Amino acid sequence: MDVSVIRSYLPLFQEAGWLTLRLGLMGIALAIVVGLICAAVHYWRIPVLNKIVTVYIEISRNTPLLIQLFFIYYGLPKLGIRTNPAACGVAGLAFLGGSYMSEAFRSGLESVATIQRESAMSLGMTNGQTFRYVILPQAMSVSVPPFVANVIFLLKETSVFSAVSLMDLMFTAKDLIGLYYNTTESLFLLVLCYLVILLPVSLLGSLLERRLRYAGFGV
Repeated sequence: MDVSVIRSYLPLFQEAGWLTLRLGLMGIALAIVVGLICAAVHYWRIPVLNKIVTVYIEISRNTPLLIQLFFIYYGLPKLGIRTNPAACGVAGLAFLGGSYMSEAFRSGLESVATIQRESAMSLGMTNGQTFRYVILPQAMSVSVPPFVANVIFLLKETSVFSAVSLMDLMFTAKDLIGLYYNTTESLFLLVLCYLVILLPVSLLGSLLERRLRYAGFGV
C-alpha cells in the first residue's frame, strides 16, 4: 500500500464523502416525512389512502434502489419529467426509505396501548392532539432501534448513486481504479470513508436507545 497515493487521493474522497453524506441526509429527511405520513394513514386506516400506501410500500420494498434510480433517471424523461443526478439520488432514497420508515413508525404506533388513546379522548383531547401529544412520543421511543437501522441502511444504499453518474464515494473509487489501477489504496479509502460516516450514526443511535430505556421508554 502506497501512503503517498492515499495522501494524493484523500481530497477527492473527502469531496465525494461530503456529497454522499449531504445527499444521503437529504434523502433520509424526506424518507422520514414520507414514513410518518404513511404510518399515520395506516394507523388511522384512512379509506382509499390506506390502500394506496400499502401498494407503495410493497412496490418500494420489493424493488432494488438501483432499479428505482434507473426508472427516475431514464424512465421519467420519457414522460416529460427531467431530473439531474443529485435530485434523482435524493428522490430514489426518499422513495425507498419512506417505506422502511413507515413500517418502523407503524410498529411503534401499534405498540401504544389503546387505553392511552381512550384516556386522552376522555380528557377532551381531539384526535390530532391525542396523536401529537400522547401517541406519537411513545411510538417514537419504541421506533428508535428500527429507525437507526434504517438510517444506516439508507446511508449504505448511497453506494449505488454512481449508476446515475453521481461523483459519490463509489464512483470516485471505481474511477480512480480504472484510471490508475491503484486498487488497494482506493478500496482502503472507500472503506475508511464509509466507516467515518456510518460509525458515528451507529454510536449515536446506541446512545439514544440506552437513554430512552433508562428514562422508562422503549423495550
